[in-house]
Amino acid sequence: MAFSAVLHPAFILALLPLRASLSEVLGEPFQLTPEILAVSIQSKLQQVTLQWTVPNLTHQELKMTFQIEISRVKTSNIIWVENYNTTVKWNQVLHWNWKSEIPLECVTHFLRIRAMVNDAKYPPQSSWSNWSSWKEVSVQVSVRPNALLIFPQNKLLEEGSNVTICLVYGQYLYNVSCKLQDEPIHGEQLDSHVSLMKLNHVVFLSNTGTNINCEAMNATEKLFGTVLFVSKVLEEPKSFSCETQDFKTLKCSWEPGVDTALSWFQQASQNYTLYESFSGRHEPSNHRNSHTWQITDESQETYNFTLTAENKLRKRSVNIVFNLTHRVHLKAPHDVTLETLSATKANMTWKVHSRGDSYTLLCQVELQHERGRIQEHNVSVHMSASYLFSDLEPDTEYKARVRCADANHFWKWSDWTQKEFSTPEAAPSQALDVWRQVRLENGSHVLNLYWKPLLKSQANGKIISYNIVVENQDRPTKPEHYSVWAPALGTQLDLDPRSSYKIHVTANNSVGASPESVIALSDGSGREVREKRINGTKDGFHISWDPLSGDALGYVVDWCAHSWDQHCDLQWEKLGPNTTSTIITSDAFKPGVRYNFRIFGRSTQQNAQLLEKQTGYTQELAPLENPEVRVNFTSNSITLYWQDYASDFQSAFVEGYRVYLKSKELQCHPQGKRTWLPGNSVLCEYDVKDPKQKTFTVKNLQPETLYEFFVTPYTRAGQGPNGTFTKVMTLDEHSHMLLQILLPMTFCVLLIIVVCYWKSQWVKEKCYPDIPNPYKSSILSLIKSKKNPHLIMNVKDCIPDVLEVINKVEGPKTQCVGSGKPHAEDVSIKPPSVPMESGSSGPVPCVFFENFTYDQSAFDSGSHGLVPGPLKDTPHQLGLLTPPDKLLNVLEKDYMKSLAESPTEETSLIYVSQLASPMCGDKDSLATNPPMPVHCSEYKMQMAVPGSLASPALSESNSLTSMILLGQGEQ
Repeated sequence: MAFSAVLHPAFILALLPLRASLSEVLGEPFQLTPEILAVSIQSKLQQVTLQWTVPNLTHQELKMTFQIEISRVKTSNIIWVENYNTTVKWNQVLHWNWKSEIPLECVTHFLRIRAMVNDAKYPPQSSWSNWSSWKEVSVQVSVRPNALLIFPQNKLLEEGSNVTICLVYGQYLYNVSCKLQDEPIHGEQLDSHVSLMKLNHVVFLSNTGTNINCEAMNATEKLFGTVLFVSKVLEEPKSFSCETQDFKTLKCSWEPGVDTALSWFQQASQNYTLYESFSGRHEPSNHRNSHTWQITDESQETYNFTLTAENKLRKRSVNIVFNLTHRVHLKAPHDVTLETLSATKANMTWKVHSRGDSYTLLCQVELQHERGRIQEHNVSVHMSASYLFSDLEPDTEYKARVRCADANHFWKWSDWTQKEFSTPEAAPSQALDVWRQVRLENGSHVLNLYWKPLLKSQANGKIISYNIVVENQDRPTKPEHYSVWAPALGTQLDLDPRSSYKIHVTANNSVGASPESVIALSDGSGREVREKRINGTKDGFHISWDPLSGDALGYVVDWCAHSWDQHCDLQWEKLGPNTTSTIITSDAFKPGVRYNFRIFGRSTQQNAQLLEKQTGYTQELAPLENPEVRVNFTSNSITLYWQDYASDFQSAFVEGYRVYLKSKELQCHPQGKRTWLPGNSVLCEYDVKDPKQKTFTVKNLQPETLYEFFVTPYTRAGQGPNGTFTKVMTLDEHSHMLLQILLPMTFCVLLIIVVCYWKSQWVKEKCYPDIPNPYKSSILSLIKSKKNPHLIMNVKDCIPDVLEVINKVEGPKTQCVGSGKPHAEDVSIKPPSVPMESGSSGPVPCVFFENFTYDQSAFDSGSHGLVPGPLKDTPHQLGLLTPPDKLLNVLEKDYMKSLAESPTEETSLIYVSQLASPMCGDKDSLATNPPMPVHCSEYKMQMAVPGSLASPALSESNSLTSMILLGQGEQ
């Protein structure tokens, strides 16, 4: 029994191969149904791993195809079908991974598998084996009724990927809404408590991640969320290469591309690893873009490197294979020297890093200056080399550099080694471009001589000065030499207009002088040419002219670059003899500026003949200002006058003027037309089409009417600016008759005034002559020269003719007052007496006046003395200190009394001068017998005193007696 129990399994095993063999022989298919061993889940990766085996497999190795189906929610909802081909070994456990696009926590999945033999050693099968049983795949999660779960959490993915967000929420939540950053996102409901939101082509926003926030009604928390860590796509390393300089190390380099590092330790920067397949060495790089590989086997010439870049999401690799001798990058040349041999030659020497004389290198020599590279040469080198540079420019800074490479297997040039040097100066190689301007001033030719600076390549050094030699062609005189120091580009010479000159100009540096430039100036005044208008463009002016008759050396076109400036900045362009047109362009040309061009022809004798004048604008503009207008008007016309302004200040060619006139009547002259200005102002417009006309008369106007006028020029670009209207009132019709009367009268009055002013001295002498001063009169000298003392007028010679009382003052009797105190009782002073003429029967009344005068009749009759007659003393005994106001009363009283007593008596005048007080001491204490008054040099106020008040007698020794009437304090 035991033996049969052992024999039965062995028999069965023996039959299985026989059955398989029979199937093979007969061509019958045999089926191997796989058996699922386990299904595991990796939630972070959203990955399902399936493990299975193939029981009943009798072959050691068999190629098979497995078909795997995955369903979601229920087994009938197939979402994935995949065929997996592999070689199955006997008793082998097989593995297969699948990533779900939906988080596994949100929904249940089911898996099953079947197989088919796919081996060429066996006849092909047309049917699958039976399916394995379904295996459920699910992750158990629990959610509270008022909570919300979001999957996946902190998902790491590459930019451009698709991701599905799953929401699992409790039974009490509703109105769930979510946002990606600030943008709302919407999903689909999978079941009553699960919804899905699919995001396609996720973009990188920040290395700190992209936030997804959700909120729901009736939730215990305000916000629920997760973070998507979107990584930049890992790039394949570019420009991967390796090279050596010393055959001891290999320096490998590459371009790493974008950094894929993320914050919060989600992902570090990608790392790089080098693998050399022939030696089997692995070396991680400590740098993102380079690695130094030590050469340990000098006999190895061929290398096969694989560079791998890796981060958490993917790997990228590149591979190179090379021969070491073909990847030699030499070190830069050394010991470079430069020797300047002359102003145009220099020699360069250098050494190289070489493996020996048998090793040939190729070196490249390059010469540069400020204008760029000018020379490049290749030189074969073993250990050292040299090169001669020629055709250099004097006084120029150069840069010479050299680099080398392997001549047999060129890989890469070495770095440059550079040296700078300068060439010495040489004499200028080019003659100056010279031109001139001539004007006649104060009878002499003023020559403004200009020249353009030499280019650096022409000057061959720093220009120090310019030499000018002036030769008079008509007179055998010694040439005149002038020096102009740089950087001046012109000078001024005064020349005789009657002579011809030849002028030589050279430029000088420290080495020598340039070839000379010659300009001839003839003694002719030059011919006048008409100015022609040309139209310019924004690019410049097209100038053309008629050719010069006879042999011409060339032509010159000159102009001022700044027409409005005082500084002309003369520009010129010299042209060949066969050229009769040119285009003048300049950055200095501006719209609205007039430019004047002159065309000269140059003869073989270097004389310049003016051929044409042309003027124009690059762009004409409307006038910038209006002319100043003067106006004359009558009762029925207005005449306007204005002056032209300088043509250089015109912004275009003036084609005419417009006169605007407005009034209340709005009646236009037949020459005018009605027009409207901005603001709906209606006025009359008159067009003056001749730009040379500077006057305009508007006729048939109304008298005594207010008119307003305005004058503006116009050009092709428009008319001048709007200005202020000037008001004028026409005259009355009869106003001219009034003018005919008033003008002659005004003229006569002015003539009389002028004549009176001219004869003012004569009028003054005739109408109101000055009272002569006897002491200042020139007649005194004449009288004294005649030795006749009787001709001199004395006071005693005065004989009054008529006495008129002008004012009678009523008041108290006169008292003698000195300094305000009475002295009549204290001091006994007798007034001076006046001698009486014989035959007089009574006292002679005498009156003192303000100034000396005389009785002409008495003087003429030969009476030289006072009128004789006794003088009665006044009752008050007027003395020297009687005040004038008191004196008048007394005088008047006594005088009238005297006239009453002596009606037939002759009246005369006594003239007494009031001089300074004879007393210099106390005014109150006067001497009883005062001394004679001192004659003063100046006249004081004179008074007229009746003769009866004077002293009865005057001594003859006193030719001029003065009576003091007031003290010093009363003068």
